[in-house]
Amino acid sequence: MDGQGWLAERFEEHRTHLRTVAYRMLGSVSEADDAVQETWFRLSRSDTGEVRSLGGWLTTVTARVCLDMLRSRASRREEPLGVHVPEPIVSHESGVDPEHQALLADAVGLALLVVLDTLAPAERLAFVLHDMFAVPFEEIAPIVGRSPAAARQLASRARRRVRTAAPVPDADPARQRTVVDAFLAASHTGDFQALLAVLDPHVVLRADSGAASAGASREIRGAEAVAEQALTFSRLARAGGFVRRALVNGAAGLVQMVRGRVFSVLGFTVTNGKIVAIDILADPARLRRLDLTVLDD
Repeated sequence: MDGQGWLAERFEEHRTHLRTVAYRMLGSVSEADDAVQETWFRLSRSDTGEVRSLGGWLTTVTARVCLDMLRSRASRREEPLGVHVPEPIVSHESGVDPEHQALLADAVGLALLVVLDTLAPAERLAFVLHDMFAVPFEEIAPIVGRSPAAARQLASRARRRVRTAAPVPDADPARQRTVVDAFLAASHTGDFQALLAVLDPHVVLRADSGAASAGASREIRGAEAVAEQALTFSRLARAGGFVRRALVNGAAGLVQMVRGRVFSVLGFTVTNGKIVAIDILADPARLRRLDLTVLDD
């Protein structure tokens, strides 16, 4: 085996880990795959003879690539209210696809990714690498161009934000599904009071329809306002569409189909038996990038 072939084999041994790092950094499987591919290009053009830990070197390169992508994304983002729902991982309701198990470890739900999306790129990198992958601040510091102490502060600020803004979902999938099914049934029957019964008083709904439909992207807070919006979504679904149950980032969710096409993916965060967050991706461009073949019966 030549040197390039040996290097390719070593890279494949680390691919799953690198995709996991990149997904937490970017909140998009397609972009994570792009970042991992760029890491391979950089590896194939580098002299790694002096590298002591190939895994650590690859993680660092992937983190740098993701940081550049986050900064580029922040500079071109046009959503006036910052409504951005990460690209979810959709699985059949019977269980998460084995290929996605690592990506969704540690309860990486949509609500957490939404909060990570509000962080500055350097804060997100420091938090993800240190708190999720135990990378020392001495190794994080040169990636973000700060001292180890400053990198520690970046992670600390991010951690406070996550703790205060990211709800912790109920661990029981069956309990989640019961609540989401009750929400779906109440939406279909137009039962406003039944909707209020499953919604937390401070529930937040985020709907991301993409840059082309900026006016339709919105954030709605409060049980009554979210219940009213749910009834609107239900009327749209009944106009030539239907809803499929699915797992969205490992939690109970829904996929809305209209005229044979995916109209939206709904991720739910259920805490203490109430829905505290609903994240809806309805951006046609990004929906086309999702792998929904797992829903085929």
